[in-house]
Amino acid sequence: MLISLNWLKELVDISGYTTEELSEIITKTGIEVDGISEPEELPQGVVVGNIISCEQHPDADKLSLCQVDTGEETLQIACGAPNVKAGQKVAVAKPGAVLPGNFKIKKTKLRGEESNGMICSLQELGVNEEDVPEAFKDGIFVFPEDTETGEDAVKLLNLDDSVLELDVTPNRADVLSMVGMAYETAAALDRNYTLERPSYEEAKDKADSDVAVKIVDKEANPYYGAFVVQDVEVKESPLWLKNRLMAAGTRPVNNVVDITNYVLLEYGQPLHAFDRDRFNSDMIVTRYAEEGEILETLDGKMRTLSPHHLVITNGEKAHALAGVMGGKESEVHEGTTDLLLEAAYFDPQVVRQSANDHELRSESSVRFEKGLDVNRVAQAGERACELLQKYAGATILKGISEEDHLSRKETVIRMETSRLNDRLGTKMEVQDVKNVLRRLQFEYEEKKGVFDVQIPSRRFDISIFEDMLEETARIYGYDHIPYTLPEDSGQAGGLTEEQRLKRNVKTFLEGAGLSETITYSLTDEKSAEEMISPELKDEQHGAIRLAMPMSEDHSHLRLSILPELLRTHSYNTARQQQNLAYYELGKVFISREDEHVQQPKEVLRAAGAVSGEWVANPWQQEKKEADFFVVKGIVEEMAGRLGLSFTYVKGEVQGMHPGRTALVICNGKTIGFMGQVHPRYQKTHDLKETYVFDLNMDLLLNLYEREETFVKIPKFPSVSRDIALVVDEKTSAGEIEETILTTGAPLIKQVRVFDVYQGEHLDPGEKSIAFRLLYQNPERTLKDKEVEEAHGAILEAVAEKHDARLRQ
Repeated sequence: MLISLNWLKELVDISGYTTEELSEIITKTGIEVDGISEPEELPQGVVVGNIISCEQHPDADKLSLCQVDTGEETLQIACGAPNVKAGQKVAVAKPGAVLPGNFKIKKTKLRGEESNGMICSLQELGVNEEDVPEAFKDGIFVFPEDTETGEDAVKLLNLDDSVLELDVTPNRADVLSMVGMAYETAAALDRNYTLERPSYEEAKDKADSDVAVKIVDKEANPYYGAFVVQDVEVKESPLWLKNRLMAAGTRPVNNVVDITNYVLLEYGQPLHAFDRDRFNSDMIVTRYAEEGEILETLDGKMRTLSPHHLVITNGEKAHALAGVMGGKESEVHEGTTDLLLEAAYFDPQVVRQSANDHELRSESSVRFEKGLDVNRVAQAGERACELLQKYAGATILKGISEEDHLSRKETVIRMETSRLNDRLGTKMEVQDVKNVLRRLQFEYEEKKGVFDVQIPSRRFDISIFEDMLEETARIYGYDHIPYTLPEDSGQAGGLTEEQRLKRNVKTFLEGAGLSETITYSLTDEKSAEEMISPELKDEQHGAIRLAMPMSEDHSHLRLSILPELLRTHSYNTARQQQNLAYYELGKVFISREDEHVQQPKEVLRAAGAVSGEWVANPWQQEKKEADFFVVKGIVEEMAGRLGLSFTYVKGEVQGMHPGRTALVICNGKTIGFMGQVHPRYQKTHDLKETYVFDLNMDLLLNLYEREETFVKIPKFPSVSRDIALVVDEKTSAGEIEETILTTGAPLIKQVRVFDVYQGEHLDPGEKSIAFRLLYQNPERTLKDKEVEEAHGAILEAVAEKHDARLRQ
């Protein structure tokens, strides 16, 4: 963004500061000044001259002899410019003048004729070639007819201007305009600035009676306004307007186009003017383009459109690519008399999509993409109407034809002075905070040091307390924040409980043969709703969508690690990797039901996925494919490493095989699931048979043993007993195992399932599960009576709770 100081000083009082000082102050408040362009050599002795007569040089075909009135005297000057003629007001370097490059002007003779000075082109006065208007590229510059003879040409041409080049961060789109920069400079210097409302005379006829506006997609285009402008005279812009455009790096075209560009730079609001006759309709319709629809843009290129490109139409034909560039067919030209002036708000993502697809980045698209002040859209159109009436003789119909679905809800942020000081390390008083808010021109209500700050719509980058914390710090002054050194705690650092848990889990999983992956926390909307663990289902309220996603593939925060982990599997499977075993420890993001809480809840989870051969020893002719029990073994061993005991029940999870999925239970709480990925999902994502697990590490952190305890190796023998229990086929072995452990404590030390049978000698709907029970007392040898009593209690408990009987 280029900022003309001559323009800025007309908005804000910047007197008392040099360009370098002003640049440093602006940079310290957070808007970095990348560079300063100051005139190194200003032309000296250049004035406005009036060419009284212009005749052919008698001895040179390409020279003209001009009699030029400079206000004090009349000089004869020989000029070779092809566009020189009598009656023009031109820039004259009188004898003794010095032009850039230390080029001194002297009296001389050209082909025997005296020449007392030089009629200058803009290039000769130091203007960059790319900034010179097309009409004056190959000749001298001509001032407007009403320019006073003898005036200082340097000041009239704005050659004494200094320009600041700003490096604007994406969140500060509000300073992509002179008005925004005026507010920012006023706050930095503690000066006053207020944007005045434009004013102009309106005709009796109403704009909405002359033209109608229709919006097809309200989300893509929440606001569209059209001003009806008549009796326009398209001509050259006034000199001051051209100067400001050139200072900002924009080449002047004509007064209508220049005014829309000027308002873009002034207000930060893109506008577009359609030739009313060429638009050929009293209806403006904004809609998405049809597949293959063709639009010729102002740069003369034919654009093939798609259904995700928003266009402005006359009800039938596209006349502009919304927010990016207008169409060639309805371009303003010298014969234009009536205009439709567009002032609209387009969705940033829609504009970005169009600009990217057509590789067409414009000043307009940049501002739409970064965001606009919703309360300044129509006002920018009014400003353009004011200038069109003044400099193009326009008649403006009354009001504006519009369709408005914009939300103008104002943001209010609560700020406590004590909290500000705690976060910044400052000792600000209530009055200090009031001064900051006054300089920012933020309205507020204050009670006992607590501020309810109303954020103006021009500062749409501010939405939470931390944003206001930053605003307060930068306006109060980073130099005023005290320097402090970290206190020496005098003791060595250590790991937090979460860090220790994560390290234990990582060490185990890598030792088990899984490789760590780190995938994106962002995913697409469909994947965000897949494979969500049941204990999160009741807690989450839908996946969280980013406000400004870079792409639809990364538009939502994940609710499960597995979809992205399985994409890693798919990626490597496509590259001929056969045996895969990956895990990831990362966070998922749960939306909160309370809309006042801005940040989502973060939950740490451990997920893994295996496919292919789990064991492969060709020399021993031994191999084992990954299956449900491989994953169960990993989860089971992890539980043992953490000093926990897991049980498992059949469950259903979206994206998982309905018959091969188990929920993982710990201390009565569901902490995750494991099982096979649904065959349909595997086919869609080109996966082989894949098994996964997903566990809630935050819950495990609250359950596992925080202090490791020493357990002696038992010196006394154990006693094992085998039992085969006949139960209903729906009863899980895990439920029975938990009953055995609870009832047999403290003598029962281990329970293992070693056989499951269904078939002959059993009734339909029944199954037999065989358990091996290990009894042991670490302090002494067990007696048969003790074992029999414990064993009998176990058989009674399983019979009562699970209707189990011993298999004969």
